Amino acid sequence: MSPDDRNRCVIIGGADIGEYDRIRSYLREDDYVIYCDCGLRHMNGLGVEPSLIVGDFDSYSDPHMETETITLPVEKDDTDTVYAAREGIRRGFQNFLLIGVTGDRMDHTLVNLYLLSFLDNNNCHGMIIDDYSEMELITGHGDSGQRGTAEVSCNYPYFSLVAIEGTAGGVTIRNAKFPLEDGQITPDYQYATSNEVLPGQTANISVTDGKLLLIKVL
Repeated sequence: MSPDDRNRCVIIGGADIGEYDRIRSYLREDDYVIYCDCGLRHMNGLGVEPSLIVGDFDSYSDPHMETETITLPVEKDDTDTVYAAREGIRRGFQNFLLIGVTGDRMDHTLVNLYLLSFLDNNNCHGMIIDDYSEMELITGHGDSGQRGTAEVSCNYPYFSLVAIEGTAGGVTIRNAKFPLEDGQITPDYQYATSNEVLPGQTANISVTDGKLLLIKVL
């Protein structure tokens, strides 16, 4: 599913960003921007004002801006980033871009990667970008016959597919160095790593059942 990308919600977390210029190129003037707690440290680097601030402010001081701010308790089930995603959905957004959510903390990184599945289950589309890659889900709905599809241009030197929720079935990869036809990828055998798009072509990927994390390496 790829909902109309207008009225996009951008969520900015506190993980390191090294290439501000490149990350900034993904942003648009009409984005609704949620800064999560210490994600506020990226405000100057990204040059984007917040539409909303959320956080428990255990890792960053509340800036007390005039911007709408939701102060969360320190002890809670949702991380600040998960709360921001829920709030974005509550406010009617279907397309999400997540920045500053992958980094040194493996626990937070994994939780944030699974936010893509949370968004997908709520009929939303999400993409995570960092200094090295773009990440999004390809979901196949076998019960309805709807295949999940994606394309990867030859501008990306590598791409990988990772089964993140059980077995992904009916996986097809075309126009790539390592093609695949109606294959399966399981969590205990992740063999679709570091594939390459054929020169001058666009790789086509589809999946019948399950969810694949598509990682395009920049």
